[in-house]
Order: sequence, then C-alpha cells, then structure tokens
Amino acid sequence: MTAAPPVLRLRRIDLGLADVDPGTRAALRAMTHRGAVPDQAVRAAARTILDAVRADPDAAVRQANANHGGGLADGRLVLDRDELLRARDALEPPVRTALDQAIANVRRFAETQRPQTTTTRIADGIEIERRWSPLGRVGCYVPGGTAPYPSSLVMTVVPAQVARVGTIIVASPASGLGVVDPVLLGVAGLLDVDAFVVAGGAQAIGALAFGLPGAGLAPVDRIVGPGNAWVTAAKIELVGEIGIDLPAGPSEGMVLAAPPADPAPVAADVLTQAEHGPDSPAILVTTDEAFADAVEAHVTGQLARAPRRAILERALANHGAIVIAADLDGAVSFINDYAPEHLSVDVEPLEPTVARLRNAGSLFVGPWAPESAGDYATGANHVLPTGGLARSSSPLAVETFGKYTQVQRITRAGLSGIRDAIGTLATAEGLLVHREAVEIRFSGDEDAR
Repeated sequence: MTAAPPVLRLRRIDLGLADVDPGTRAALRAMTHRGAVPDQAVRAAARTILDAVRADPDAAVRQANANHGGGLADGRLVLDRDELLRARDALEPPVRTALDQAIANVRRFAETQRPQTTTTRIADGIEIERRWSPLGRVGCYVPGGTAPYPSSLVMTVVPAQVARVGTIIVASPASGLGVVDPVLLGVAGLLDVDAFVVAGGAQAIGALAFGLPGAGLAPVDRIVGPGNAWVTAAKIELVGEIGIDLPAGPSEGMVLAAPPADPAPVAADVLTQAEHGPDSPAILVTTDEAFADAVEAHVTGQLARAPRRAILERALANHGAIVIAADLDGAVSFINDYAPEHLSVDVEPLEPTVARLRNAGSLFVGPWAPESAGDYATGANHVLPTGGLARSSSPLAVETFGKYTQVQRITRAGLSGIRDAIGTLATAEGLLVHREAVEIRFSGDEDAR
C-alpha cells in the first residue's frame, strides 16, 4: 500500500511573538505592507511599450503581440462582431445556462448601485446639483492566454452596461496557439460588446488608452479589470491621462476559522485563490494550533488531487502562511491591518466578528460561503482591491463607470449673502481678481440687475 504523503507544513507566524521577536515583526510588516504595484523594472518596460503604442498604435500593438505573445495567429487586432455572435450561438447549453444565471445575478446586484443626481439648497439663492453621468467609452481588460476568465468579462462589462456607458471595448489575449478561448468570445457575444481587441499585457492597455486608428477604435475614458504585473504597471503609468479602476496585484485568499469549523472546507478555501498563480497569498488565521494542524493535513490531501498542483505548491511555498492569534481580538486586528482581497469567515460568534472586519475586498460569511461562489455566481463583483488597497478602495461597481459634475446655481441674492466671505478670503490669499469678479457684479445701478 502506498504511504500517505507527508503533511505540508505552511509557514507559521505567532502574533504573540511580535513584541519580542524581530523576525516575527519583520514577517508581519512584510505581509501588511506588501503593496499591489509591480517593481520598477516592470514599470519601465511597460512604459517603453506604451511609448511605442502612443506613437504608432496599430503597428506597435501588433509588434508587441508578436514579441510577447497574446495576438491572433493571423495578426488581426479586432474581432468582427459577427465572430462574437457566432461564438455566442456555439456555446454549449450547460455553459450558456450557467452564464445566463451569473449575468443575471451580477446585473441584479449592479442595478442597486446606480448613483443618483442630487440637489442641495445651501441658502436662499444658492443651489448645488451633484450630477452623475456615465462615461462615454470604457475599456475592460480580461485576463486570458493560458487561463481565460469569461467570469471577469461578465464582472467588468455588466456593471458598465448598468451604468449605461456609451461604448464598451473588451481587450484580452489569445493563447500561445493564436486563438481566443471560445467561451470568452461567446460571453462577449452574449453581452453584445462593441469591440473585442485581441492583445495582452501593456500593449492591450495601450490599445485601449490610445485607440487603434487602423481598426476604427477611439481611445477610452477609463480602463478597468484585473491583470498581471504588466497590465497593472501599464495602468499605473497612464494615470493622469485616463482613468483606471485601481492597481491589481496577485489574487489573495485569507480564511479566518476555528473550531467548530470543519477543517476540510477551510483547507479548500485556503487553496482557492492560490490556484490563480504562484504569487498568490493563501493564509489561514486561527486561534487554535490543533485546528491549524488539521487544516494542513487536509491541504496535503487536496493538493494530491488538484489539476493545478504545481501552481498551488509554489503559491503555498512562497506565500502560504498560518497566523496564530491568541484570541479573536488579535485575529481581527491582524486582518484589518492586512486588508485581504478575499476573506472567508467561519468562527463563533460569527456575525459580531464580521461586523468588526472593516478591511477586505469581499467577505464570505459562514461555512456555506466559499470564495468561488463570489468568483462566479452570487452576483457580487470579483474585481477587488489587492495588496492592502482594501484599506481605502472598493470593489468594482457601477460607480466606477461614471462620474459626478457639480452644477452651481446662484442668484443675485445668493451671491450677496456670501459676498463678504468671498472678498475676505480672496484678500487673505492675495487673489484680488477673485474678489473683483464678485464686486463688479454689484457696481453701478444694482437695482437694474
């Protein structure tokens, strides 16, 4: 009989040692200050690609596809709408049914998010409107190549449609064989996107930002969607020229669990986001050492059956950890400092603990809420802040696809009521023309105004 494999041992960090052990303090600091921004070498290389695309968009994107991969075998950059519709019609019935359900759920949740225009009366004669309007053109980057993500196309396109964005362009790379995943194309056809650019990495972001004149595509106003370090670096480089959602680092999974939780599903949740890539953190936070041992044993058994075992093992070796807290207070404090992208919670008391967890992209509450449910079908968006940005940023939502404009309406009486305040503050700042712009309106025959 074959012997059972040795139990995988994840790096353990005891929060109780942070005050006395410099190594523990350094490890915790590295975890909570990891960041989502790629290193400077990647940013410099992405900048070079963007500069080339800026100068000659169609040729540079085609050349970058040839150099780095992600292009179609025939060299085309944009797929015809008819191709997307044919792919839609070719979807297998079970896949089409699953997609329809996921799209409906995402749309239902997104419909609750549409911002409203509001008007506030400040005083007699002063009224300020905060007008929300959708963006004109948005680019949605969808990871592809070796592992296509039709679900990410749903998550980026549907809220843009709910926001009533004028034009929605998808960009995603082809595989090493120069073809795009048929399910990905089918979803694009199902959602009737306006254009599908076949490119990956920094060149895809450049194509969205600068347009593809040869293909008749104008630049977009904002780029959204997850991607690898090259995608993230390119998005960061373009800040100030176009809008982006947020920088996206590797996918992160964290689980807060302790008895009476079942260690088998907890182990599955620890592994879930690590399946995305070898740079993805997979962390268990618990208050019970024996429970941590049981989860490790189940991780070992589940790894043996996992098709992407090599990726999982690298992620666990490089970024896997078990954090031991003395109590729930310590666990909650650590999690709020870490601010994970995904956070599963299976502890008692459940809801009071969830109420204290402020910093996480998306929380999954209780033993029947696996992270994969949110990745695909609950309706919550799976484009989430990573690298600690959950301390200050939100998941992708309808609000991302629009903007507010302030509209100020002022009557003579309204301006008169703030005339002295404006003059005093403008004088204090030395901006006397600002003061004069008010005073000139009250010169002469004021009764005639």
